[in-house]
Amino acid sequence: MYFRFLSKQAKLCVNYSVEVQKGESVLIQGSAETISLINEIYREVLRAGGHPITKIMVPGQDYIFYKEAQDHQLDYSNPFELYYIKNFDVAIRIRGLTNTRELSNIDPERIQRAQLAQVDFWKTFFTRQGTGELKWVLLPYPTVGMAQEASMSQEEFAELIQTTCLLDKDDPIAEWNAISKQQQKYCDYLEKVDEIHIIGEGTDIKMSIKGRKWENCDGKKNLPDGEIFTGPIEDSINGQISFSFPGIYQSREIEGIVLTFEKGKVVKYKAKKGQDLLETILKIPGAKCVGELAFATNYNMKRFVKNMLFDEKIGGTIHMALGNGWPETGSKNRSAIHWDCLCDMRKEGQIFADGNLIYEKGKFLI
Repeated sequence: MYFRFLSKQAKLCVNYSVEVQKGESVLIQGSAETISLINEIYREVLRAGGHPITKIMVPGQDYIFYKEAQDHQLDYSNPFELYYIKNFDVAIRIRGLTNTRELSNIDPERIQRAQLAQVDFWKTFFTRQGTGELKWVLLPYPTVGMAQEASMSQEEFAELIQTTCLLDKDDPIAEWNAISKQQQKYCDYLEKVDEIHIIGEGTDIKMSIKGRKWENCDGKKNLPDGEIFTGPIEDSINGQISFSFPGIYQSREIEGIVLTFEKGKVVKYKAKKGQDLLETILKIPGAKCVGELAFATNYNMKRFVKNMLFDEKIGGTIHMALGNGWPETGSKNRSAIHWDCLCDMRKEGQIFADGNLIYEKGKFLI
């Protein structure tokens, strides 16, 4: 199916998000269902003077792999994936899943084992993107499967993409530039703060962010976007946080997650549903530590749709990621996992910075 906004989406991606320059090598990845958008991005990369190379992912192959792979195959690191992450200038990935629940019945231990085999890939990715050598962006395509997961029609999901990416505006690039300026004010303020104290329903947690850099997410890495984040001081996190929405891990939901931290590590954990899977996740090296604290700022994104590309941007929520932190923030935590979980602050949430109330009921007060 061809959606009218795809050309606009491709222009925003190529000319704003990754700003393709003449002579740059550009990898465009997506499933067979996303070919309409792949072609529009391919067109825009050529117009920008880049060298586009496409990689089509075949629906169903992930399931076949995790179902059939022997141990030595689970431990295999794909040399092509490592090559492109080491050598390409730009990576554009389109998320357009045919079946969002494809891996629901796969043993999570098998998925975890395969992920651990990709340590070199992720180490290279985080290093190169942190230094600016690799530009990248992740963006969505409205497949039937993703619409069903969000409990929407395909047309409604397409409209969600348009509004949250600001493709319904006359000049999306100008809109994102304006958002970037406002979010930078929040980042500049928070970079002068030592301690953050978060209070909400079932949540009372403190952490230090002293000396850490805040990243302004303004459409350069994700579309849709709209968040600011940092990596808190690793051993400074103390208290309890209750996550308001299910944690989604490899197409499986973990509901009612409550974590207790002491000196930066999870010491107690519980879930109303999916306790066994939560235990499996926390066994991954580095997963008991926090790699990211983020404020979501996209108020066009209003409800949970079981898609983290969208959900982590819900205006009025915060999220914490267990596992790997982004080196550019100063985070030192390393892990094969980066798992975002959301806390809704819109009803009764408060956040204090060095004792001063800066955020209440999902809105900044600064």
